[in-house]
Amino acid sequence: MAAKIIIFAACVATTLAQYAAPAYPSHHAAPAYSAPKAYAPEPTYAPKPYSFEYSVNDPHTYDVHSQSEHSDGYGNVKGTYSLLEADGSTRVVDYTADSYGFNAEVKKIEGHGYSASAPAYKSAPAYKPAYSAPAYSAPAYSAPAYSAPAYSAPAYSAPAYSAPAYSAPAHSYAAPAYKPAPYKAY
Repeated sequence: MAAKIIIFAACVATTLAQYAAPAYPSHHAAPAYSAPKAYAPEPTYAPKPYSFEYSVNDPHTYDVHSQSEHSDGYGNVKGTYSLLEADGSTRVVDYTADSYGFNAEVKKIEGHGYSASAPAYKSAPAYKPAYSAPAYSAPAYSAPAYSAPAYSAPAYSAPAYSAPAYSAPAHSYAAPAYKPAPYKAY
């Protein structure tokens, strides 16, 4: 086993000896690489404060909501939004987002939050007929007289059946003759 390892190592050494490192002529020097530079710092940008607001007041769908928000550009945000709930109350949310996280305060204002003029429906007037109710007496009728129908039992005779007439088949079948094979002793 040791002999096989020695032969294998000799083959590997011979193979590697055939390939030499490339030689560069004097006018072609090996490329020189500089040490990698440290990562550049993250660029800084001037703060970009913003503010916006909008509101929706749709009389057809009763969709009523609004929002306003402003930022100082340094990651501090303050805002509020409101919406009309189905029960007629208004939900108002005041919020801030800053280095302490997101904080919200929710308020519910009871009452009519819809500002558009919703149609006002009056109750229907009480109905008073202009005539007096008719006076009538209960109808006079006699109870119907019922008699059982008169019918006679149907007259029919029992059906007469005769045995079917058929003849035996024209050909006959004979059992095959079985002949066992002769026994052979081995």
